[in-house]
Amino acid sequence: MKGKTQDHTNWKERLHEVIYESNTVAGKTFDVALLIAIVLSILVVMLDSVAAYHNKYGGIFTALEWGFTVLFTIEYLLRLMVIRHPLRYIKSPLGIIDLLALIPSYLSIIFIGAQSLLALRALRLLRIFRIFRLGRYLSEMNFLTQAIAGSLRKISIFMLTVLTLVVVLGSVMYLVEHRENGFSSIPESIYWAIVTITTVGYGDISPVTPTGKFVASIMMLIGYAIIAVPTGIITTEMAVAARKKGQHLQVCPGCGREGHDGDANYCKYCGTML
Repeated sequence: MKGKTQDHTNWKERLHEVIYESNTVAGKTFDVALLIAIVLSILVVMLDSVAAYHNKYGGIFTALEWGFTVLFTIEYLLRLMVIRHPLRYIKSPLGIIDLLALIPSYLSIIFIGAQSLLALRALRLLRIFRIFRLGRYLSEMNFLTQAIAGSLRKISIFMLTVLTLVVVLGSVMYLVEHRENGFSSIPESIYWAIVTITTVGYGDISPVTPTGKFVASIMMLIGYAIIAVPTGIITTEMAVAARKKGQHLQVCPGCGREGHDGDANYCKYCGTML
């Protein structure tokens, strides 16, 4: 009886090593095969969205899609089976992504069109960072995330200013232009203001009167002027994040200050050992 229990444990440990570890030949082979299956399943979804291919090969695409769904379902269940704390995996980012990759297929049985959400499987390609040991890119991604997070307040104020500007100038254009020129309402005029100040310029609505053209010219110049503002804000925060990247996060026990160099053994402010 003891031997059977030990064999069962060894079986689960070996399977765990294949599924979760990528530092072995079997583990890397499994992960690469899984990535190929994910790419193929996404390709099937994309081709099935083309009307000509759907009409001709719709049945084949459906069979392939359900084949991939069954495969990914088995893989997900095996992950839960061989891990010691299944609930932790379910709540982890990769566990949530794996579950989201399965749900659309089963929802498509009830809700027509839900299969278009199968493109969510592309998120599973994030495993490539772990498989090929590109962990350093994850740290750089974290560095960029810190810079963006630090810029959110300033960018929010900037966006609020731009929003106020387009509301005011859009309302002015509604008063200046006439309904027959396309500015039939204030929301429609605000839409024109957003398109103009972002320098997109669809051209579906355009001013006709001299006053309207003058206001439009000012908005275009303002649009070019404000393009660089978010870039400057994020660049500044990236410089701050880069300085912090090589610093200790530890607070000095002597003076309570932080921001020490990465290789520092003593506080540069009071000399206390870190």
